[in-house]
Amino acid sequence: MYFFLSNLSFVDICFTSTTVPKMLMNIQMEKKVITYEDCITQMYFFLLFAGLDNFLLTVMAYDRFMAICHPLHYTVIMNPRFCGLLLLASWVLSFLQSLLNDLLILRLSFCTELEISHFFCELNQVVQLACSDTFLNILVMYLVSGLLCVIPFSGILVSYMKIVSSILKISSAGGKYKAFSTCGSHLSVVSLFYGTALGVYLSSAAIENSRATAIASVMYTVATPMLNPFIYSLRNKDIKQALRKLVS
Repeated sequence: MYFFLSNLSFVDICFTSTTVPKMLMNIQMEKKVITYEDCITQMYFFLLFAGLDNFLLTVMAYDRFMAICHPLHYTVIMNPRFCGLLLLASWVLSFLQSLLNDLLILRLSFCTELEISHFFCELNQVVQLACSDTFLNILVMYLVSGLLCVIPFSGILVSYMKIVSSILKISSAGGKYKAFSTCGSHLSVVSLFYGTALGVYLSSAAIENSRATAIASVMYTVATPMLNPFIYSLRNKDIKQALRKLVS
């Protein structure tokens, strides 16, 4: 669990580093413009680390499933080699999907200077600004995004369905609480990540206000990675005591 958590923390730092510097620059400067080269570079790393976040949360759900549903086999199955392979697969899949989307953007031509009223280059907004045919880009974008979001999210749902089923079979209340506490933090992070991302894309599809979309995007690009360490720290007794003192 801590192996995957440390990698998730690293990815979150990289994820925010792709957008926050540009956002701070936009706040300071009156002219909010990003060059074509910077846009392509930023979009590549944004898609890479967003995909890694997605895959790592799925892998961590599988890790919690094995720990709760198959505790006697946990140390055998989730050995360091297998955990390393899961992490490597997450990196490779994220690298490939990010590279594919970037290469498809490079084939597009733009009639005017690429200028987006946003603090980062979002893939669908860049595609909408193109003058050439974007059918292939839109097809691949929705196909890849669908597969790489629906399949991992379905895996998380199946894992938690089995986890809940196993927890309900535990007779003692203390045993149920202990089992649920091992995955409570992860479940909170998953809900925050998918909830904010889904909310942003649903709102952007419903409204054309780019400013509102940018404000909503702050939730999953800045707020969610910032809250992740805090959520996982609540498992620590010292952190809980400090929080109680602060609230009281």
